[in-house]
Amino acid sequence: MIPVPEKRIAEFENRAFGMFIHWGLYSSLRQGEWTLNIHKIPENKYRECFNNFTAEDFDADKIVSLAKKAGMKYITLTTRHHDGFSLYDTRGLSNYDVMHTPCKRDLIKEFVDACNKQDMLPMFYHTTLDWIHPDFDKNFDAYLEYLRKSVEILCTHYGKIGGLWFDGNWSKRGADWKLDELYGMIHRLQPDAMIINNTGLSEQGKTGHPEIDSVTFEQGQATPMNREGMPKYVTAEMCQTMNRHWGIAEYDIDYKSPRQMIERLTHARKVGANYLLNIGLDAQGGITKMSEALLETIGIWTNMAKESLYEGKPCELICSHQKDFVLKKGKDYFVYVHDLNLLGPKDVVAAYKSTTEGHCIKGITGKVKSMKWVDNNEELLFTQKEDILSYRAVGFYYGRHYIVRIAKIEIEENE
Repeated sequence: MIPVPEKRIAEFENRAFGMFIHWGLYSSLRQGEWTLNIHKIPENKYRECFNNFTAEDFDADKIVSLAKKAGMKYITLTTRHHDGFSLYDTRGLSNYDVMHTPCKRDLIKEFVDACNKQDMLPMFYHTTLDWIHPDFDKNFDAYLEYLRKSVEILCTHYGKIGGLWFDGNWSKRGADWKLDELYGMIHRLQPDAMIINNTGLSEQGKTGHPEIDSVTFEQGQATPMNREGMPKYVTAEMCQTMNRHWGIAEYDIDYKSPRQMIERLTHARKVGANYLLNIGLDAQGGITKMSEALLETIGIWTNMAKESLYEGKPCELICSHQKDFVLKKGKDYFVYVHDLNLLGPKDVVAAYKSTTEGHCIKGITGKVKSMKWVDNNEELLFTQKEDILSYRAVGFYYGRHYIVRIAKIEIEENE
């Protein structure tokens, strides 16, 4: 028996597509979020980043607007990363926070306020690993108390939040992280908050603690969840970078194409997972031109796909082409068709790859009333024999190409 998802989990799953933001002192060095650890940056050099942190380019309203334009429904922001620096007011817990920099602004409050104004769900990333705090290695119980108090601040001073996204337990796999106490506090203060704890690159999709609401697939491809016999419904989330780093890296130009990111998003939805796509803000919180351009481009596709992208659910229908799949929403089906040609004269258009012929879907129940492309409302030619629907998937007309094309299949009402 498959459990029914709790309300917060069902609502989170329907958000489908989120923005991940990595930003901290490391952004000033523009060489990735692990630079302090990997490049062994001297303390005095890293202190310069702290002393020069102004956040003068951070515009939370602009970031939220960009996320909405991309079709994203939630944002997960790094409130504190592994270097131990907090973008929020730690209220006396530590001097290593934004209030002790030249910025002197609670940036998490600005972020939450902007999300609330634009109906965007705010999520908080928070490290559990800390390279700076002396108790992490010397007195772990004292460190866990510091961590719990840090999270308590996030749960009590920013109104209702979407959830906590933890990262770092993989650094001490055999340790007692006192998760019952931590998660119990979160549920007491924020009963509707999602609890996610990244299992890391080596254990993608692992469920872990029973209070976890979503498994993670860091930089990987989500696989279908087998929820049969689970004590509760757990969802999934793929989190990936645009290039090779989470924090901004000036000389990492290995960016994914819009095709790659859109196909990863559709793969996530194929297996019922969310897609959390990361941007790294610049030193003082600005959005890079590349991030902005790529997200606006992806937004063209998500706007076309919005009828099924968010609330469409995986179903058992089988497509004849391996990459294609079907989502179900209410009584309607939506088939996601990949690798179609751009149509035009052969002297003008070079074929990418054609899968125009021989499309069919097995397992359809009910009589098909119509089948139309979502992007232009054009009807497709189809035939139905028992539970097999065969159709002609024409390519894109000259002047447009959505990468993954979607056809809506309507079933007769009396079925």
